[in-house]
Amino acid sequence: MIPALMPTYNRADLAFERGEGAWLWTSDGRRFLDFGSGIATTSIGHAHPHLVRTIAEQAAKVMHTSNLYRVPQAERLAQRLVESSFADSVFFANSGAEANEGMVKAVRKYHAENGHPEKFHTICFEGAFHGRTLAMISATGNAKYLEGFGPPVQGFQHVPFGNMNAVRDAIGPNTGSIMIEPIQGEGGVRPADLRFLRELRAVCDEFGLLLALDEVQTGMGRSGKLWAHQWAGIEPDIMSSAKGIGGGFPLGAVLAKEKVAKYLKPGTHGTTYGGNPLACSAGNAVLDVILADGFLDNVDATARYLWEQLTALVGRHPTVLTGLRGAGLLVGLQCADGVTNTDMQGAAVDEGLLTVAAGQNVLRVAPPLIITRAHVDEAVAALDRAFTKAASALREKAAAK
Repeated sequence: MIPALMPTYNRADLAFERGEGAWLWTSDGRRFLDFGSGIATTSIGHAHPHLVRTIAEQAAKVMHTSNLYRVPQAERLAQRLVESSFADSVFFANSGAEANEGMVKAVRKYHAENGHPEKFHTICFEGAFHGRTLAMISATGNAKYLEGFGPPVQGFQHVPFGNMNAVRDAIGPNTGSIMIEPIQGEGGVRPADLRFLRELRAVCDEFGLLLALDEVQTGMGRSGKLWAHQWAGIEPDIMSSAKGIGGGFPLGAVLAKEKVAKYLKPGTHGTTYGGNPLACSAGNAVLDVILADGFLDNVDATARYLWEQLTALVGRHPTVLTGLRGAGLLVGLQCADGVTNTDMQGAAVDEGLLTVAAGQNVLRVAPPLIITRAHVDEAVAALDRAFTKAASALREKAAAK
């Protein structure tokens, strides 16, 4: 018999009842170091006092009014995001998938309003992940996600990640934009080369295309800068954000330059919940923390220490791991042949550490941005124990043959 909660996830048998900082406790009293952050979402950790207090105070006043009226909390959050980014205007949604949907709609509307409705095609990349809606599984292009849901939504074509020649070959009379994650999260924690991002900006300028960045997972400080594309020294025309933007509270955003945003007039796009007082109060509280003096510098420094320790870890376990990749506090450990990322995720759980599996047999490490070196040391020690046991099991398996 099907459970009351639809079985759309293979859930681990862990139920958490409370958290504090980088730690979580289960209902039966076990403690875990959270280096998954709810899939890179609890950006300032669990039960952050400022976030908790802000949500509680706002919930006691008004949680939702709809966008039929002004929402001062949304106006303030939008202004702060504009001041901290390339953008001139912001639209708030509830999730990353919705933000990406809004981004694609804005791109198509831009070209239609400028006399080119045929330019509704978006070049995407193999290995991408842009969400689970019908349009976004088409933008993602993964056959596994598309199976059983009818014909893909038109207008998305995929080229190899990082291949500039393939990008140029794909540009045609119907091409209107290029959409890319600066670091492919679900696709295996694969960072785009900074030169490649600069070349994408240049080719968009050359052909009159819009550069649309999916920073749902990479934004809000995860790379060590507020936005991952800032490492490349470029600006997109439009960008999506979610996950860490609300610190765990559902919130998504589309940030755009005026030339794009001005065409999303009343009636062209909307949302009932998006940008409500409670969500945007949470977003403002998260920004208070992340934009505080020295916070992102500390994220960058801690990330560099994490990379040093994980690099050494890979060297100690060559039969289990073959390398690492990513940026900042979004790191992928590449598992060796004969070792699965899901097994290693389970092995880490046995050692009291939470991680997240990603594509291409990668174990993803994405801790809260508030972690310290002490947290890094504990996490690496847990992984060391897990991989030592895995290496021993591999040796026993080989000896038994």
